[in-house]
Amino acid sequence: MATKYIFVTGGVLSGVGKGVTAASLGAVLKSRGFKVNIQKCDPYFNVDSGTLNPAEHGEVFVTKDGAETDLDLGHYERFLSSNLTQQSSTMSGRIYRQVIEDERSGKYLGKTVQIIPHVTDAMQEAIINSSKGFDIHIVEVGGTVGDYESTAFIEAIRQLRLKVGPKNCLYIHVVFLPFLEASQEVKSKPAQNAVRDLREAGIICDILVARADHAVPKNILKKLSLFGDIPLDRVLALPTVDTIYEVPLIIEETGIGDIVCKELSLPNKKSKLNDWTKLVSIIKKPNKKACKVAIVAKYLDHTDTYSSVVEALKSAAWSFDMDVSIVWVDAEKLTKDNCQDKFNKIDAIVVPGGFGNRGIEGKILAAQYALQNNIPYLGLCLGMQVASIGAIRMAGIKNANSTEFDVKSKDPVIDIMESQKKQKKLGGTMRLGDYKCDIVKGSLAHKMYKSEHIVERHRHRYEFNPKYTKQLNKGGLVISGTNPETGLTEIVEAPKHSYFIATQFHPEFTSRPLKPHPLFAGLIGATQKQ
Repeated sequence: MATKYIFVTGGVLSGVGKGVTAASLGAVLKSRGFKVNIQKCDPYFNVDSGTLNPAEHGEVFVTKDGAETDLDLGHYERFLSSNLTQQSSTMSGRIYRQVIEDERSGKYLGKTVQIIPHVTDAMQEAIINSSKGFDIHIVEVGGTVGDYESTAFIEAIRQLRLKVGPKNCLYIHVVFLPFLEASQEVKSKPAQNAVRDLREAGIICDILVARADHAVPKNILKKLSLFGDIPLDRVLALPTVDTIYEVPLIIEETGIGDIVCKELSLPNKKSKLNDWTKLVSIIKKPNKKACKVAIVAKYLDHTDTYSSVVEALKSAAWSFDMDVSIVWVDAEKLTKDNCQDKFNKIDAIVVPGGFGNRGIEGKILAAQYALQNNIPYLGLCLGMQVASIGAIRMAGIKNANSTEFDVKSKDPVIDIMESQKKQKKLGGTMRLGDYKCDIVKGSLAHKMYKSEHIVERHRHRYEFNPKYTKQLNKGGLVISGTNPETGLTEIVEAPKHSYFIATQFHPEFTSRPLKPHPLFAGLIGATQKQ
């Protein structure tokens, strides 16, 4: 069977929910037994998301093969319960760089290099390569139709229909319906214009998804059907719901899955969404017990920066038939004097990843407070490094620090290893993607994973300096996980603590709503034993 392509575009405004829509449809189709892949085509001229400001763009998600990507890939992985690769993230910068390199190497044989066909051909090649081996390939085009930078991607997916055939290609347009408070009505004109913009680009959408923060009257859907030239049964109202994990169920209930199968000449298999139904019933169950978890963070302008961490905590809590209440603690404002006030009614503390020295002393204080007061603690990447620094300071090495924060530190507990220093490019010193970890038998980590050998995802540059292992032990922490090839520290924990564990890797990236990560589940479980 030829691969079927589903393209998801957006109109009216960005952040409308294309990623969740694409991921939810993927979950529905996967539940029907199809092999589904998903890809984000982002119009930014960056080569990848690694250098984007998290305060502006949210979380940088990392794939198993080390690609630094947009946070939508986190949604894709969580909804599909799949491990994606760098082929699922395509940014304009990478495409244009490739075209320019091809031109320099003489690939185009002296022809004038243009957006059409050279750039659009390269975009189509990236899409087709990512789709190989799958029954259905879903492609989300970032941004909004009409944006200058997304024009080439829109043209590329328009052309692709001609290449693969109309029965192998389907377009879904996601728009937004604003609500006017003054007149108390939902307005459809911006959505109508967004459909028109797509048609002017040469694409007639097959399915229209109308997002809204309010209930959508039937007459609005009829108007969108009429002005958009789209059958009414293919106009889906998708109001904001209590949980995004309800969206696959809504898509299935509206019959969109059946329409997709019909339009793409796919066998209309019966969906199996029992797990999603059960999950949503737990999430929406009223009066559940909740635990308070403090996230000691530094990027508080955009909470999507910690999207995977929050979702991992929620999933872990739901597995205990509970809710989690997130309390955001600004690391820059945390001091010895206010620690007790900040954490007085907190059940657990999480210190997530990050870069740079801003807020570091507050993060170190949080780790020390959790260690000294027997509060369940989970450190993620930077959270492991500050825990190590904090414990070693408690052991008497008062100037313990990281060379990331103090290049002249006399006690570099966290440092770039000698093998990394030989790298000429700063990016070459980073550990990205999957790395192995051997776990000490009988440790807390071993108890949580139920295995002595694991693989987890990384995104960091600095490492724990093994010269300070004795001081680490004196401060109350032991090393319970190491990389078998390099001996680099992967996990530290406190043996005499209720639950204190910190990892150099990012377990949040591999947590799933239907299968929460064991370290997050352990954290939530520890709050019930207090």
